[in-house]
Amino acid sequence: MLVFSTIIPNEDIQKKMAQAFPDLTFIYQETWADEKLQEAEVLITYGEDLTDEIIEEAVNVKWIMVMSAGLELMPFAAIEKRGIMVTNARGIHKIPMAEYTIGMLLQYEKKLKQLIENEAGEIWDRKIEVGELNGKTMLILGTGAIGGEVARLAKAFRMTTLGVNRSGKAVEHIDHLYALTELERALPKADYIVSVLPSTDETKDLLKKEHFKAMKRTAVFVNIGRGDLFKEDVLIEVMQEHELAHVILDVFEPEPLVKGHPFWNMEQVTVTPHLSSKSGEYLPRTFSIFEENMKVYLKDGKDFINIIDPKKGY
Repeated sequence: MLVFSTIIPNEDIQKKMAQAFPDLTFIYQETWADEKLQEAEVLITYGEDLTDEIIEEAVNVKWIMVMSAGLELMPFAAIEKRGIMVTNARGIHKIPMAEYTIGMLLQYEKKLKQLIENEAGEIWDRKIEVGELNGKTMLILGTGAIGGEVARLAKAFRMTTLGVNRSGKAVEHIDHLYALTELERALPKADYIVSVLPSTDETKDLLKKEHFKAMKRTAVFVNIGRGDLFKEDVLIEVMQEHELAHVILDVFEPEPLVKGHPFWNMEQVTVTPHLSSKSGEYLPRTFSIFEENMKVYLKDGKDFINIIDPKKGY
C-alpha cells in the first residue's frame, strides 16, 4: 500500500511511521506532481492543496488524512462522488490555542505591551493600572475541543464560564450553555468573548454591529476561529466608536493582513499572524492520530478518530 504525503515530517516521525507500518510505502514530498499519485491508496495533506483534478488523478485513493482541523478548502463534492473517507486532526489545536488565549488576556490585563515599551525607554512607572483574570466572566463561542480547553484553563483563574453552541447542551468546564439562537442574550454577560467558531454557512458574517454593541464597553473580544465571522469594516467602525475596550485578532479575511490596514495601528487592537495553533508538538500529535487510524484501517475499518461527513464538511 502506498501512502502519499505532501507534508514532510522530521526524520524521527518518518522512522516512527516506517517502524509502525513496515509493509507500507511512504512518499513525502511537497507537491502531488508525481506519477506515483495514481497508485496511492492514502493521502496525507493539510487540506489546502487538494483540487478536483488531484482527486480525479488519484484513481486508487480510499482515504484522505487531513492534518489540520480546517476543511473549508477541501473539494468535498469530488470526494463524496468517489466515496473517499476523510479524517482530520480535530482536537490537536486545543492546547496551543487555549494557552494563546489565556496568554493574550494576561498580556492585556497586566499591560505587558506598555511595560515592554517602558522597559525599552527606561521608564519607571508604577502608576500603570493592571487587572486580573480572577473573578471575570468568559463567554466562549464554540464549545468543542478547543473551546472546552479554553474553559478548563479559565477555571484555573476562577472565572465564570459561559458557552454558545448549536444545541445548548451541557459541556464540561462551562457553567452555563446558550444555544446559538440565544447569542444576543449571552453577549452582555461577559468580560471576555472568545470565538473559536469554524467557517461554515451558519457562522460566516454571524457577528453584526448589533452583536458587538451588545457586549460590555469594557469587554475584550478574542477571535482565534475564522476571519469571516464578521465583516472587517463592521469591527473597524465598532472600535472607532469605542464600543469595546480591546480586541485580539489572530485570524483575518483575507490573510495575510495587508500593510496599512487600520487594525495595525489601532491602540485598542492586538494583531497576531494566525499563529495561535502553532506548536512544536503539532506534527507529532497529528501523525499520532494518523498512526491510530492506520491501525484501524488495516484491521477492521471501525472506530476511526475524527471521521468527517463530506456532505456537512465537518
